[in-house]
Parts: sequence; structure tokens; C-alpha cells
Amino acid sequence: MRSLAITWTLWSHGWAFVKVADDQGEAEAIASYVTDGPEQFLYAVARLVLGGEETRAELEGEPQAYRWFFHRDGSEVDVRLVVTDDGRASDSSGTVLWSGRHTIAAVARSAVRAFDQITHELGEEAYAAQWGRPFPRNELEALRTAMRAHGRSTPTPDITG
Repeated sequence: MRSLAITWTLWSHGWAFVKVADDQGEAEAIASYVTDGPEQFLYAVARLVLGGEETRAELEGEPQAYRWFFHRDGSEVDVRLVVTDDGRASDSSGTVLWSGRHTIAAVARSAVRAFDQITHELGEEAYAAQWGRPFPRNELEALRTAMRAHGRSTPTPDITG
């Protein structure tokens, strides 16, 4: 199975770059703090771990919208990152920026690592000050709990601890 990495990088107040990469390619999305994009993303991944078959998350890029689509197939998931010029557009519209097939465990680990890296580099208070919203601690812990409860993978340790 190909390696997968997801990074979340704050670059100015209320804005972040979200990068997804594997051995087949990479893409970057822009996220604004005006919506709960990080929370949606973490909850979508947790739903996969808990057995959900279809889930999605959306990042507001003002005016674009970046949508993550997840479709479960056994222990694997097909992931697509799509951009649309208008956040009100239907889910069937837009351009695929990246797609990949990975184990649910790999997607979950990558999501946890992305947010653990934020706490390691910035800390939760600095994240909140720079992002403009609180760190998504509850959603991150919900994902960790789902990972432990369903044995899909060994939870990654919090690298700040």
C-alpha cells in the first residue's frame, strides 16, 4: 500500500494550507476559519473508522470549496479531494485535485499525525490565536477513541507528550 501524508499548515490569521500526498501524487487545498473544516475532516475520518461507508468534509477556500469524499470498500477507502468554484455547488460538480486508495488505518493515522504535528509545533493556544478558532481537541480525541475501540490501527502517540 502506498504511503500517505496529510499536513495542515497555518500561514496567516484564519488561513491554512492542507496538503495530501502519496506515492502517486499530491494536492493542496486552502482552508479558511469561517467554517469548521478541521472538525468536519476529523469527524469524517472517525466515521470511517467506526464503519461508515460514505462520508465527506468541506473546507471553505473563499470563494472555492475543497471537498473530501470518502468511500469505504472493506478495510480500504477511496479518497477524493475536489475543488469547486462555488461552495453552494452540488457535490457532483468540481475538479478532482487528488485521489487515492488507502487503508482506513492509514488515513486515520495520517489525520492524527497532522493535528499532533500542529500541537507539537504551535501548541493549542497559538493555534487558536493564529487560526481564529479553538484547536479541534474533541474531534481529534474522538478519532483516537474510534481507532482504539475498533482496532483498525494502533493509535499514534501524541508527539507533544
